[in-house]
Amino acid sequence: MNILQIIPGSGGSFYCGNCLRDDKFHLAMKKQGHEVTKIPMYLPLFSDEHDLNEIPVFYGAISIYLKQLYPIFRHAPAWLDRLLNSGPMLKLAANMAGSTSAKGLEEMTTSMLMGEEGKQKDELNRMVSWMAEYLKPDVIHLSNALLLGLAPRMRKDFPNTVIMCSLQDEDVWVDAMKDSFRDKIWGLMSTKAEDVDAFIAVSDFYAKVSLEKMKLPAEKVFTNYLGVDAEEYRCVPSNTKERNIGYISRMCEANGFDIMVDAFILLKKNTAFSDVKLILTGGSTGDDKALIKQIQQKLKEEKLNNQVEFYEDFDGEGRHEFFAKVKMISVPVRNGEAFGLYLLESMASGVPVVQPKLGAFPEIVEKSKGGIIYENNSPEELAAALKELLGREDKLQELSVNARLGVEKEFNIYTQTDRLIDIYNKFLGKS
Repeated sequence: MNILQIIPGSGGSFYCGNCLRDDKFHLAMKKQGHEVTKIPMYLPLFSDEHDLNEIPVFYGAISIYLKQLYPIFRHAPAWLDRLLNSGPMLKLAANMAGSTSAKGLEEMTTSMLMGEEGKQKDELNRMVSWMAEYLKPDVIHLSNALLLGLAPRMRKDFPNTVIMCSLQDEDVWVDAMKDSFRDKIWGLMSTKAEDVDAFIAVSDFYAKVSLEKMKLPAEKVFTNYLGVDAEEYRCVPSNTKERNIGYISRMCEANGFDIMVDAFILLKKNTAFSDVKLILTGGSTGDDKALIKQIQQKLKEEKLNNQVEFYEDFDGEGRHEFFAKVKMISVPVRNGEAFGLYLLESMASGVPVVQPKLGAFPEIVEKSKGGIIYENNSPEELAAALKELLGREDKLQELSVNARLGVEKEFNIYTQTDRLIDIYNKFLGKS
């Protein structure tokens, strides 16, 4: 099977769960003998650009931003586009403030969803022309529903190709926008969905959210969980580790970065936890600098800055070293989320998770048995949950074993890839 993935990149400046999700499915499908190609949009997927090779980044972040704001750039010469889409320029864009924030990008999002009627139609033509020249996909898989503006043109140019779209946390982006745009954008997504054969939600929780928000036909929506290869993760016995707590995600308010730090400060007021340290990783963008500075100042005032480590290397081997250092993790995302790949990476490493009762977190923890859920997402309740686990080595050891086994059984990337291929085949008429 010839499969094309179209994936928005983050440039590697922070832990991007969606980029990792698509990359893991990409590698698993290739191992199973399928021809799989990734086309990155906006930015490279990873900081070392190992996702690029000879494939260009389409809709380069700087170029489309300038074309959206200033009509003169829509007639810029090809050499200027090449410069703006070059590796060094895109690396710079990945670290810019606002590069991953919905606020202020309402018009851009609307224009992208309008596809051929939008201000980026030349980029769409370039992408489709490249695909027609170099690829003959059986399946085109869009990484999220914010890319649905591509679907009508791809349906027209590749009429015999199955078009799929993943569903994961689009609501986080759209619902953060101004009221005047929000309903319009959900409406555009619903309209463009007509040219998609099926949608793949990453959890039952998010399948329900998408059915409601996008008014999708129920028969078009399937749940297929994320997965990892547990063999790629080192499982260090819990009872050999120091009592360190970890956080791995983009260090921003939406992901509860400040909730995690405030919970740690509360925890440290009890001398029974004087040995406990907090290790933070996951990177940031320019938008997050003010919050991080504020957090660092607070830790200094509490005389805890020497008990908190900002661990910079969250990619590849650095991620494995992080999990080997921590006894448990928590990423107290303020409003929950559709999944959270970091949960699987943590549990595959034998590290239990401590998550709020929000989004898909209860669903994942229930299936894996590799963590605990606490009721209200506040520093006080998180601190109480951490205290309970830190005081029970037997419970930590049990959850550590369950976490690894739960990933192997319920969230194996090869099992989930088989299920994804089965969905593809259903629409290719092969099942």
